[in-house]
Amino acid sequence: MTTSSRSTSRPSPIAGTRQSQKGRARALLAGLALFTGVVAVAGCGGGSAPSEGGSVQLAHVHALGVDPGTGDLYAGSHYGLIRFPQQGKPSRVGDLVQDFMGFTVVGPNHYLASGHPGSGQDGPSNVGLIESTDGGRSWQTRSLAGQADFHVLKARHGLVYGSNDGQLMASKDGRTWDTRASIAMADLAVSPQNPEMLIATTQQGLARSTDGGRSFQLVAGAPRLQLITWTDTGDLIGIAPEGTVHVSG
Repeated sequence: MTTSSRSTSRPSPIAGTRQSQKGRARALLAGLALFTGVVAVAGCGGGSAPSEGGSVQLAHVHALGVDPGTGDLYAGSHYGLIRFPQQGKPSRVGDLVQDFMGFTVVGPNHYLASGHPGSGQDGPSNVGLIESTDGGRSWQTRSLAGQADFHVLKARHGLVYGSNDGQLMASKDGRTWDTRASIAMADLAVSPQNPEMLIATTQQGLARSTDGGRSFQLVAGAPRLQLITWTDTGDLIGIAPEGTVHVSG
């Protein structure tokens, strides 16, 4: 796997063009760098809850995604869903201040998430798979409430992948699930061209699947990464535990 470093910038995307895809890729790259910095800060002490009026203090960010309709970056955090607009300050989306352990963007204003209820909220300790079709302002349960806590969620090619307690699962409709490989992963990326090609980050190194996540093999010579994303343009972008950015075309 040949890697290189790239600068992080977030140009305004133009919907429906290759420039838009590159803009989203750079937004994700910048988000990954932000993610690493936030995690490092959060590890030094307790995080702060969002202040009144929707403003936020970043801590315990678990997952990132870019809405293709706007190019805005979203972060699933311990204190709710946070939006990073192209212009302006970040703010919390909606009134649901729950712990978003997993989060992924399916399409414009269409998101999937998982995690735990916030303080004082009713319901099981694991929310299962929840869905928003209004940009994160409201959420509905899709499946596995009380059963699953997906720390990794990815949606691509009409499938959603979730990692729950070391078990990879996949679903076409978000309701019925197929059990795939048992693998402890920190993150997962799905090829934009091949739905059977997946890359997972593990403590042993990068692991690749060529059968839709039913089995994985370690990638010899690949850098050890913590966070990865596979952009629409084919770039596999990852950040190592110490913060080094790697890009493979």
